Amino acid sequence: MAKFNTLEGKVVVVAGGGKNLGALVSKDYANEGSKVVVHYHSSSSEEEARQTVASIGDNGGEAVLFQGDLTSATKVKELFDFAVSQYGNIDIAVNTVGKVLRKPIVETSEEEYDSMQKINAKSAYFFIKEAAKHMNDNGKIITIVTALLAAYTDGYSTYAGEKASVEHYTRAASAELMSRGISVNNIAPGPMDTPFFYPEETDERVAFHKSQALHNQLTQIEDIAPLVKFLTTDGWWINGQTIFANGGYTTR
Repeated sequence: MAKFNTLEGKVVVVAGGGKNLGALVSKDYANEGSKVVVHYHSSSSEEEARQTVASIGDNGGEAVLFQGDLTSATKVKELFDFAVSQYGNIDIAVNTVGKVLRKPIVETSEEEYDSMQKINAKSAYFFIKEAAKHMNDNGKIITIVTALLAAYTDGYSTYAGEKASVEHYTRAASAELMSRGISVNNIAPGPMDTPFFYPEETDERVAFHKSQALHNQLTQIEDIAPLVKFLTTDGWWINGQTIFANGGYTTR
């Protein structure tokens, strides 16, 4: 059986693990006794990432920091090489990296398209690749995508469009890695109540997003982090799937 009955001693890499959902995921695994590699992107998020690692240490956990732009395949490889150098082969890899852009297609520049493709699709592809190459058999790979994959809406062509690529990467990887017992899945939250969400939205659209889900609220990071952990323990039999966890915001 490939179920992790305990997370004690497991090695976990969390991309974007220094803040928001990533920080909560990092702390949750550390609280279970896992050794966590907390990735952050740049100096703008360094302080939050350091606070996350410090909090883990204060609670008796074990974590290390890694900084890098994961739109570079070389940097993704360096992240996993670093994880192995610190703790040995990894068991769990969680990718929370993403960027939202809300803009009509006719107003989207080539530079904006290229940036969204690199952040939301390319980085996810090479994260899955390097996770698999550095992972113990029976490991778990999880990517955070978006509930907009099931939406009929304007404005999010580059965000939802590039995250859609990750569904295909996930299906392919889950089939290719099945002989090693490695599961590969996505989680598709609704709009999350974090600083990641608000810059692209008006007050009216925020109210609309809230109105589409249970209890008239946005998805909370506390709604998603337990599902991440579930996929590495009792949910081990789930494989090659995108799980929509959004209070009914979108469905398939």
